[in-house]
Amino acid sequence: MERNTMNNVSSIPTSPEQQVDVLVIGSGAGGMAAAVTAAYHGLKVLVVEKATVCGGATSFSGGWAWTPGNPLAKADGVDEDRELFRSYLRGRLGDNYDSERVEAFLEAVPHMVGFFQEHTSLQFTPGKKINDIYGDTPGAGTGHRSVGPAPFDARKVRPELRAKMRHQLYATSFLGMGIMAGDDLGKFLAASQGSIPGLLHAAKRFTTHLFDLAIHRRNMQLVNGTALTARLLASADNLGVQIQVDTAAEELLTDDDGRVTGARLKGTNGEYEVSARRGVILATGGFPQNIARRAELFPKTPHGTEHWTLTPPECNGSGLDMALAVGAKFNTAVASPAAWCPVSLVRYPNGTTGTFPHIMDRAKPGSIGVLANGRRFVNEANGYYDYVDAMIKATPEGAEVASWQIADARYVRRYPLGMAKPLPVPLTPYLRTGYLVKGRTLSELAEKCGIDATNLERTVAEFNANAREGLDPEFGRGETSFNRYGGDAAVTPNPSLAPLEKGPFYAVKVVPGSFGTFAGIDVDARARVLSEDGAVIQGLYAVGNDQVSVMGGHYPAGGINLGPALTFGYVAARDAAEVTEYEDELGELPLPAGNAE
Repeated sequence: MERNTMNNVSSIPTSPEQQVDVLVIGSGAGGMAAAVTAAYHGLKVLVVEKATVCGGATSFSGGWAWTPGNPLAKADGVDEDRELFRSYLRGRLGDNYDSERVEAFLEAVPHMVGFFQEHTSLQFTPGKKINDIYGDTPGAGTGHRSVGPAPFDARKVRPELRAKMRHQLYATSFLGMGIMAGDDLGKFLAASQGSIPGLLHAAKRFTTHLFDLAIHRRNMQLVNGTALTARLLASADNLGVQIQVDTAAEELLTDDDGRVTGARLKGTNGEYEVSARRGVILATGGFPQNIARRAELFPKTPHGTEHWTLTPPECNGSGLDMALAVGAKFNTAVASPAAWCPVSLVRYPNGTTGTFPHIMDRAKPGSIGVLANGRRFVNEANGYYDYVDAMIKATPEGAEVASWQIADARYVRRYPLGMAKPLPVPLTPYLRTGYLVKGRTLSELAEKCGIDATNLERTVAEFNANAREGLDPEFGRGETSFNRYGGDAAVTPNPSLAPLEKGPFYAVKVVPGSFGTFAGIDVDARARVLSEDGAVIQGLYAVGNDQVSVMGGHYPAGGINLGPALTFGYVAARDAAEVTEYEDELGELPLPAGNAE
């Protein structure tokens, strides 16, 4: 049951001074998790968001959170020993393993999931078969370590609140309609291959979407990141959290002892100050949009403009700058400064350029990634972080960091190739804009893309000979359960491998992108901000991508941004509320419908 049943997201008056218990700056998963948790524990909470809508980078994400030991797994009969999680993380993080923070994360995760599932509108669906990426590392999981948001019908909230919800990222949608990973996506892919149940499912979903566009002027069937932020906003609404959009935090306020006491804000009606009795929580989304910091920290990014992030423009490091101004430490001692993701650039008819994340297409059989030299450089079916990391390392100094995803005619009609959709969607629009490149032969394709043709033909011939046997001796593609899960179970002997044989051939250019940053504000196990000398800056917390990654700049599993964001948002709010005991949040939880298989 929810403790507070106020049903309004209020506008903040523009009087010179406001007083709340907790001020949350930013409205992604970390910030909203903190706001909901603090409000549930009886605190007066204000959330300010500089954008016109809430959700930050979370709304553009897949919405899945890595939550090992979560109660939905236990309800499904999977009760793993925590030492398995420690072992896996030690194996993947190496010298970047922070035992205190990792332990705080692992301790809080099950309580966080149980809290939201039991007491709020944020309902989860378990990822039964979502594997950890590195299956050969001791402790790796083969499912039940992730949760995602259950789909959400935006009709359930007031229009005033709905106006604050970010739309689905267009590049990852089908004409604005989100498709959820798991059963939903599987049925859409089945539809492309003529499955009657798949076609019926796709027709029903798309017809409903068209109706929503006609009546409501937006997508109302929310899935993935939009469902996560919508459910958090609905929870905040139920608990009386005040939310102000178009409001930027300009500066943190401190007292004579250096304690953070509030912030100076700037909204549509001018500047004003807000004091926060229990603390300020920074959740502004890190600095992936800060070109100067990218040039300083990102490898082979000399001008900062050679990188295309999937985050909104507001994720520009403003939280980091405010924290530094009050003495916080900027922790860059991480394996990677950012959570890499391969992206392709999409030119829209209105002249803008979008970024498409290559998440699932790389693992499908019948496609490979090559550099300009025509050679493969990575196991394409491994994690998106690994793809970009390998692409950066394999690119010679001074050369453009880029690759090409190559596929044959059979592949492009069965699976997506970047943003290009399979049957029945025509390829013509993608070819017309130059997003998709077509060649009758591999040599012609190479010439159009600027790839070494001789090497490309040799690479494909070698790949094909091995793929027919279900083998990839160069990179081991398809050897882990993570690889095989991302492939096509109908393809044998290796669901991740198939030869590229049937012309014409197609290619999409892939460049380095990111989901956000790993380097960030130094914090302790309670998400309290630390100074350069390691002392706690009283009254100041950092969550989400504002805090330095608990994974030390590594990417051991999908959802390692959102899992810690939700968890440390929950932890920070409980600390501000001075709550030390857990309520009965880990009892028998009913499994929701729509589990991701």
